[in-house]
Parts: sequence; structure tokens; C-alpha cells
Amino acid sequence: MTSPTVAMVRTETRLFTRERLSLFWILAFPTLLLVVLGVVPAFREYNEDFGNRRLIDLYVPTTVLLSMIMAAIMTMPPTLTGYRESGVLRRLGTTPARPASILLGQVLVHAVAVAASSVIVLVVGRLVFGTPLPGSLLGYAAAYVLALAVSLGIGTAITAVSPNARTGQVVAMVAFIPSMFTAGVYFPVEVFGGTVRDVISLTPYGAASNALNDAGAGAFPQLMDLAVMGGWAIMLYVIAVRAFTWE
Repeated sequence: MTSPTVAMVRTETRLFTRERLSLFWILAFPTLLLVVLGVVPAFREYNEDFGNRRLIDLYVPTTVLLSMIMAAIMTMPPTLTGYRESGVLRRLGTTPARPASILLGQVLVHAVAVAASSVIVLVVGRLVFGTPLPGSLLGYAAAYVLALAVSLGIGTAITAVSPNARTGQVVAMVAFIPSMFTAGVYFPVEVFGGTVRDVISLTPYGAASNALNDAGAGAFPQLMDLAVMGGWAIMLYVIAVRAFTWE
């Protein structure tokens, strides 16, 4: 017999696959951005200031983080706040499928979509532009899991503090711009130095960018970057648990 939780996860998966716009932003857009940047000759020139790497090499971890931002901030919160506003979560409270099953389903489908997007980015970058694969698999895995955890923490916190879908969109946009900046979408984190770089490194995506870049270059990420992501993840999930309401 299929448990209510498994059935709910399957339902959320089926509904998610019908959301073509969400699929585009999470699965296709990061790779498209990488390809567009890669066709620019200046992005394929080696630069000693970047450790004899190319800009396109630096944008591989950035586009990986971009898929996390799109999933956790732009697609998951509107879905969950919409469920709350329409009374779906409240009605589920009277059935064997508890509302928490929806949260689990949403987290799982978005995590799987981000993982698929990351694989596409790494493969396309390698085959089309010769970008290096992660040099430290263990370090990359540690950085990736923490980056994904803190990203989904941002999404659940936005959902928790937003009483309705409209407010959720506003809060998400407030979080979206600085997340894009600190992830290096506008400018690679490596171009910054001094105090600005130190401040960026204390943000979730700044630390994630540092850690993924270190692992990509073959070194294990600095413990400080992993600790920053872990600390943010704990704080965000505590906020989500304390502020979340089903109605």
C-alpha cells in the first residue's frame, strides 16, 4: 500500500513537471546563460588575476548557484504560499496526508531539479567550452549539499514569514537581487577584494561561491565557508519552523 506521504510526493512531482516556466528557469536558464557568456571571446581568455582561469570557468559554479536561487526563491515559495492562501494546507490537515507531506514533496522535487540542472551545466560547460570538472569531488559534494540546504532554507523561511502569495513575491524579490549579486551572477566573486569580498563571503551564496570555486580548483573548501553556510542554514530553518503556519 502506498503511504499518504509517498502519494503526496508523487502528486507534487507530477504537478511540478507541468510547470513549464519553473522547469525553464531551473533546468534551462542557467545552462543558456553559460552558453551565451561562453560565446563571448573575452570570457574564454585565461587571466592571471583569476589564477590562470577563464571567466567562463568561474561562471560554472555561478550558474550552479543560479539554479538553486531560481528553485528556492522564485518557484518554491509562490507554490507553497499559494497552497496556504487557497486553503489547501488547512484541508489536508483533516486527511491522512498531513500538510508536512507537501513541504517534503516540494523540497524533494526542487532539490532533484536543481541537481539535474547542475549536471547539465557541468556537462555542457565541459563539452562545449572545456571547463574543468570539480577537482575535489569530496569537497565539491560537501559544498554543494550545504549550498543546496541553505538555498532551500531561504525558500522555506520566505514561505514561513509570508502570509499570502503576494507578500511572498515581494519578500522573494527582496531576497533575489542580493542573492544574485553575492552568488556572482552579475560579477564573479573573484573580482572583488578587501572589505567587499569579506562581506560577500559572510553571505550564504558568497560562501557557497567560494567553496564551489575552491573545490572546482582541486582544493577542499575552507572550513570558514562551510561554517558560514551551515550557520545560515540552521538560522533559516529555525525561523521557518517558528514562523510557519498552515493557515
